Amino acid sequence: MSDYRDRLETSNKRQYSRSTAVKASPTKCQCSCGLCPSVSSRLSFRLTYIFCYNLFQFCGHTWILANNIARFLTFGQDALADTFYSVGFVMSLCQLLSILELFHIADGIEKARLLPRFVQVMEKNLLLILVIMLEEIQSKPVVYVQFFLWNILDLLRYPHELLCVMQTPTITMMWTRYTLWIPLYILSAINEGVTIYQALPYTEPVASHSSSPVSTHTLLPSVLMSCLPILVLGASVTVWQLLKERQHHLEKWNKKMKRK
Repeated sequence: MSDYRDRLETSNKRQYSRSTAVKASPTKCQCSCGLCPSVSSRLSFRLTYIFCYNLFQFCGHTWILANNIARFLTFGQDALADTFYSVGFVMSLCQLLSILELFHIADGIEKARLLPRFVQVMEKNLLLILVIMLEEIQSKPVVYVQFFLWNILDLLRYPHELLCVMQTPTITMMWTRYTLWIPLYILSAINEGVTIYQALPYTEPVASHSSSPVSTHTLLPSVLMSCLPILVLGASVTVWQLLKERQHHLEKWNKKMKRK
């Protein structure tokens, strides 16, 4: 009788230890984006921070897009002239904060490729600096188109990141994020080149009125002209990296579906 009780107690202890180990073992991320926390983990500071960051960017770009569309429907083509004056500050703030994404990737908070994100962040911020410096280009329709494309791109990306943080990713949002994003990025890069080209005539007066030596007269236009092939090269590398990233995430999702 005592042997039976000892065996029963030993069996119960083993079952308890197994159940405790299962509960304590972390659950792997079921999302292909790499942002999801383990199911049983608490909401850590890093997850709270990345959620708030993505939410802020989503709200900011939503406001910019809604403002641009409402003004265009109300004032027609006249709304294109004062696009930068209406939404330039919020757009500059959102793009300036996007530099933090490079640190997110480097620190492991966000699982993404660093090179394409670096190219995207730098080309946006450098183009914004150019638009801020040249007031003549701010009223061009090309600025409205550029802001519109940037908003669409970011509104495809940040909702997906939010769903991943909340552990509710969907294949529709993932496919939209990694498929439609690529042709829109190509259009955005082409429009950035057009913006730089249209800004060239306005850079010569700025350089000629500079207090620097005479050689500075042609320095700024030359720098902008050299930016065009660099933009083409950077955009090509970025598209190549985005295609590889799309293939990786979709294959990972398909493998997860097959396991189920």
